Amino acid sequence: MNPKGRPEGEYLSAQREGTPVSATRTRIPAEPGRIARAAAALALLALAVAVPAAWGQTKLADAPPSAAGVDATQIFGAIVKVNANAVPDARSAASLGSEREGSGVVIGDNGLILTIGYLIVEAEDVSVVDSKGRTLAARVVGYDHATGFALLRTIAPLDAKPVALGESGKIAERQPVMIASSGDDNVSFAFVVSRRGFSGNWEYALDQAIYTSPPTLNWSGAALFDRDGKLLGVGSLIVRDATDEEPRLPGNMFVPIDLLKPILADMVSSGRRAGPPRPWLGIATDELQGRLVVTRVSPDGPAERAGVKAGDIVLAVGGEPVRTQPEFYRKVWARGGAGTSIPLKLLQGVDLRDLRVESIDRVEYFKPPTTH
Repeated sequence: MNPKGRPEGEYLSAQREGTPVSATRTRIPAEPGRIARAAAALALLALAVAVPAAWGQTKLADAPPSAAGVDATQIFGAIVKVNANAVPDARSAASLGSEREGSGVVIGDNGLILTIGYLIVEAEDVSVVDSKGRTLAARVVGYDHATGFALLRTIAPLDAKPVALGESGKIAERQPVMIASSGDDNVSFAFVVSRRGFSGNWEYALDQAIYTSPPTLNWSGAALFDRDGKLLGVGSLIVRDATDEEPRLPGNMFVPIDLLKPILADMVSSGRRAGPPRPWLGIATDELQGRLVVTRVSPDGPAERAGVKAGDIVLAVGGEPVRTQPEFYRKVWARGGAGTSIPLKLLQGVDLRDLRVESIDRVEYFKPPTTH
C-alpha cells in the first residue's frame, strides 16, 4: 500500500486515511511547465480577492500586495521529492508502509531539506529527486516528534537555492496561499481557513496548526508559501474539518514554520531538540461519546507492558480526570520527561484499574534511521 499522506507516528486513523474530496482544487495549467505554473500561482496570490463560496465569505481581510518580486524559479527549484525505505521488520511498517514517498523543501545551505517526519521514521535508505529529475542519496539530519518536523541533507551537492522562512504566526484566516509539492502539476492555490490546535491519536498535539482549503492530495511534506514566496509550514494531513465552524470544509493541516525556528540549530547539530524528550506511552486513543477510548497499544510498548488494552477507557492521569486527547497529553507531558512513571486510572470492562506506565522516549521504540 502506498503510504503517501500517512500521519506522524505509528498510528493511522480515519481522519487521515481516506477523506473523500469533492471540493474543486485550483490547479495551475500544465502546458507552460513547472516554473511557469509556480509563477502563475504567485500571480494568483497577488490578485485573489475572494474565498471559496462554500466558506460563506466574500472578500479577503485585505487585498494582498503584489508578488512581482518573488522568484518563482527559486521557489520551485527548492521543492524535492523524498523517497524512503524502512529498515527490515520496522515497527512502523504496519501503519506507514515500508516504502514512503512525499515532498521536501530546501531551507538551508549544503542541501538541507525540511520535510514531515513520518516519511523517515525507521528509514534505512533515503533519497531525494530534485527539480531537474536527478536522484540524490540523502541522510537524516534530525527528527522532532513534538512538532513532526524532519531534516535531511543530500550527500552530493544539491543545486537549489534555499527558500526564506516566513512568519506563520502572522498569517491570518482568509489569506491566500500556495501549496507546492514534488512532481508535475503539483502547484495549487488555497486559502487559510482556520488557525487552531490539533491533536492526533498517536500521542501528538500542536497548540496551533494551519488549516487550508480546498485540499491538495499530495500533502505529505508539501510546502506552504505566503504571497511573498516565504515558507509558512509543511504539510502533514488531509482533514475533513479544515474549518472549525459550519460549513465544514475538507482541507489540509500544515505544521507552522515558527515551531521549527527555536529548535532548528539543535536539530542540525545534534539531531534533536535540546532538553528532555516527552514521555511516550504507546497508546492510541480516540474521543468517543465523551470518553477517551484506547483504540490500540503499541506491541511490546510501555502501555502494553503495564497491562493497558484496546477498549480500555482512560479516566484520569494522576487522579486528574481526562476526557479529551489534549487533556490527556497535557497531563502526561506535565509529569516530566521520558522515563517518568505515569499513573493512569482506567475502566477495563466493568473493572476500575490503577496502573503505572513506565514511559520512554518515543525514538527508543523504533529502529534508528540510517546515518552516514
